Amino acid sequence: MAKRPLKTLERVLSKAGIGSRTDARAWIAEGRVKVNGRITRDPDQWIDMARDRVRFDNEPLEARARVYVLLYKPTGYLTTYKDPQGRPTVYELIEDVGTFVSPVGRLDLDTSGLLLMTNDNQFAERVTNPESHVPKTYLVKASTLLTDEQLQQLRDGIELSDGPTRPAAVKRLRDSAKYTHFEITLTEGRNRQVRRMVEALDATVLKLVRIRIGPIAIGTLQIGKWRALTPTEVAALK
Repeated sequence: MAKRPLKTLERVLSKAGIGSRTDARAWIAEGRVKVNGRITRDPDQWIDMARDRVRFDNEPLEARARVYVLLYKPTGYLTTYKDPQGRPTVYELIEDVGTFVSPVGRLDLDTSGLLLMTNDNQFAERVTNPESHVPKTYLVKASTLLTDEQLQQLRDGIELSDGPTRPAAVKRLRDSAKYTHFEITLTEGRNRQVRRMVEALDATVLKLVRIRIGPIAIGTLQIGKWRALTPTEVAALK
């Protein structure tokens, strides 16, 4: 007989789309959550959704409608829910979404561009799983003029501390007196990958903007603004 899918209580609450797992732990500690009619204060209690009845503020826990958001993240914003140091986070830019959504992957503090956010965990897993090979495209301003040979190194794969990178699509956009601007498309998502690849060429990244994930482009969306993905866009990424 197949095993029933078990999840911790905090994860059940977050997957329902009502808040983050940090929120869930706080609500459970406050006694706002009941399991099978009894208040529980254990966020790690195992829940069998086929049998257990979970209530939040005495209302049955129901999954929220799936929401898919595209945010044009500015630099200087953290891709996290709260920051102990009080720095701005992306959640300050999406307060009018109307339900809790989580980032699909991350963008560094100094990186701007397309950030997807959703309460659909399966969708997020599909987009971020390295085995899915969902391409992500960035605009890069390098600190030096890069040769054709250096750009070819990026295409072929760069040896990093955690192994060689997959082949990438690279297009030179323009050169100024001191800098090369280029576009790069990756099919993997290692930590700070673009910056590390450029550093391997003895240069640094001065500006980094993610402009596309799969077939979804940032288009004419203004920086700091968000829009809902269309059903066609969601289907294309699924």
